[in-house]
This record gives sequence, structure tokens and C-alpha cells, in this order.
Amino acid sequence: MSDNQWNLKMINHIKETDRKELQAILDELHPYDIARIYKELSRKKRFKFLLLLTVEQLASLIAELDTTDQIEVLNQLGVEKTLQAMNLMDHDDLAQLLDVLDADNLEHFLSEMKEEESQALVSLMHYPQETAGRMMTNRYVWVPVYYTVQDVVQKLRTFAEISETINYVYVVDEDKRILGVVSYRDLLLAHAEDPVADFMNARVISVPVTMDQEEVARVIERYDLLAVPVVEASNVLVGIITVDDIVDVVISEANEDIEKLSAGGKAINFDTQAWTAALRRLPWLILLLLIGLLSGSIISGFEETLAQVVALAFFMPMIAGMTGNTGTQSLAVVVRGLITRELDKRTVFRLISRELGVGVIIGVTCGALIAIIAFVWQGNAVLGLVVGSSLLVTLIIGTLAGTIIPLILYKFNVDPAIASGPLITTINDILSLSIYFGIASIFIAYLV
Repeated sequence: MSDNQWNLKMINHIKETDRKELQAILDELHPYDIARIYKELSRKKRFKFLLLLTVEQLASLIAELDTTDQIEVLNQLGVEKTLQAMNLMDHDDLAQLLDVLDADNLEHFLSEMKEEESQALVSLMHYPQETAGRMMTNRYVWVPVYYTVQDVVQKLRTFAEISETINYVYVVDEDKRILGVVSYRDLLLAHAEDPVADFMNARVISVPVTMDQEEVARVIERYDLLAVPVVEASNVLVGIITVDDIVDVVISEANEDIEKLSAGGKAINFDTQAWTAALRRLPWLILLLLIGLLSGSIISGFEETLAQVVALAFFMPMIAGMTGNTGTQSLAVVVRGLITRELDKRTVFRLISRELGVGVIIGVTCGALIAIIAFVWQGNAVLGLVVGSSLLVTLIIGTLAGTIIPLILYKFNVDPAIASGPLITTINDILSLSIYFGIASIFIAYLV
């Protein structure tokens, strides 16, 4: 059945308040699909739709929505049903939701929630944003080191419904310090009476509560984990982070980097109003506009050269554009690499050397090609030499600028994506025009 058919069928059931038929459809859908259907409904039908959902479905729906829609749902549900849904939500999702509430509503919801859930949530919200502690969940299975396989299986059955993941079982001592990890495969291959201490993996990959979420993503990617335990001082287990949460982080961080690379500022999506989108873009663009005036001053300083050889003006856009393009390409390579690689002196040296080689190869190829074109067009070998050599030098410099600038920012703990594409392009425009007219001035006697 197509999406449109699903939507029409849902609307009909909502109109008729047909709870039984509606539930039969919802049982087949993933929470994401339920959230998508909710967002496509009119405001009037949305409220009716919420009334027909179970508490479990409401909890899943809220977790899938963005902040604006989440607040809308909470306002429509009322306090009692909201609290029932909150008690079923994963703590990392719930912490993000409560972040946007005012102090009074936050205090009210926390006081009305189950004490165990409220305490766990308060503890979670004490950690800084975008850290492992803030995105972890306490819905996991841990067992004492003296448990047997039979004991572990029994506990898994007890906590299966509320556990975030049961791919791993964590083995701890009496102080809840993590000693080892057991996978489902380990349990299946062991005998019922075997102690978990005999076959657990004592080399546990864990992350501290203070680790940045991007670094957590690297750890999970590096070791191909489905979940990673989060520990406090003395290796005390306090939660886990699952791979589905990391996927959200990777997408979010990628979107942030794209916004910075394009000098877009804060998030702008299809629903952002024109005035808001413009105001978020203007600061960067005004800065680049002022920097770009330097390009104009460079050109005005070489008016005499341009007046003598008008053909030089034909190649100006190409020189500036190619230099900016190579710089942006190198910038993208560096920013992407910094996400997955740890930086040391050897890595930096190899990267700069590699990009220098790339710049030379690209510069020689494009420089020779444009030199031939200039010679054939104007019949002047010196013009070809000036244009070709200028492009060679500027492409090398542009490639190195796109590589070195983000590395310098990274060294000073500044997000390298701030070295946005437009900024690199503007800087390279200034350098390329200076080099181009500088070389042309040297050979001006042979160009006239």
C-alpha cells in the first residue's frame, strides 16, 4: 500500500474514531511512520489522532518528533497522559525534550514522574550538552560477577521490555565497577551452570561521561560496537550509548558542518521563514563582502596593467574561481578526515605533503592547458606563460590554504568547519589576483 493510501486510510479511521481498526494499522507501523503521518495531519485531526494512541505509542511518537512538534503534543495531551508517556521514554530522548521547557514546567514534570525515573533524569541532565553522560541511557542489563548463565537469562527475561538493548550484558563488582562484558553469542554457547566470570570479555571498551559525543561516535565506529558502556571515576558503570543514538549524532554533526562550510549560520530548513533565514546568513555574508572589497582594491591597483593588456581581464574569473574551488575541495577533505582520524605531527606532515603534491599535479595540468589556450587565442606565447604560471602557483597556494587553515583552527580547539567554503574562497581570490597581476606586471613589456 502506498503512503498516500495509508494516509487516506488513517484519516478515515480518525474521522470515524475507529480505535480498533486504527490500532490494527498502527501495530504494523514503525514509530517513524506514525510520526510522519501525525505531521501530515491537520491540527484538528492531530488532536483526535493523539487521543486514539496508546501510552506506549505516544512515548514512541514524541521521541520521533522535533522539538516544536513535541511541545505541541505535550500541550494537547494534558499533564496526566504526558507523565505516563514520559515514564516510558528513553532518558536521553526525554532529557532533550525537557531542555526546552521553562523552569516551572520542568520542576512540575519531574516532581510528578516516578521517583526512580525522575532521579535518573535529573542525574542525566547535570552532564554538559553533547557529552557521553548527557546522551546515555540507564536502560541496560548488568549482572554481578558471581552470576551463572541461568541467572543472567532469568534477569534478561525480567528486564527485556525496558532494556534499551540486550545485545550486551555488563558484568560488575559490588561497587558497580565494570569488570567485563558478555554478548548474546557467549550466553548461547555456554552451559546454564557456567559462571559468567569464566567466559566474559574482560577487555571492555568504555567511554567516560565527559567524552564529547563526536569522540564517542569514533569509538563505536572504530570497534564496530552496537552499544558502548559509559563510566564515571573508578570505572563505575552509569549507562550505555547505543548505535542508533550515535547515528543521530553523526547526522546532526554533519548538518552543522555543512551549515558552517556554506556560511549558513544556525540551522535553516525548508520550514524556516525568509526573514529568519536571511538574518542567519547575513553576518557571514557581510563579513565576506567586506573582505571581498580587497579584491576590488587589488584590481584597481593594476588598472594600468589591465589598460595595456585587455586580454588579462578575460582570465581573471577563471584564475580566482579555480583557486577557490581547489581550496574548498581541500577544506572538505580535511574536515571529513578530522572526524575519523586522530591528529599527530606525522599525520599532519603527511597530509600537507600529499595536498602539496595534489596542488602541483593539478596546477601543472591546468596551467599547461590554459597556457596553450591563451597562446592559440591571442598568438602571444608570453601571455600563455603569464596565465599558465599564475594558475600553477595559485592552485598550489589554494590547495595548501584549504588544508592548513582548518588544521590551524583545529590546533587551537576551534571547530575546523568554521573555515567555511566562502571564507576560503574569498581569501584565495585575494591571493590569486595578487599573484596573477604581479606576474603580469613583471612581463608587461612583452605583453603589449
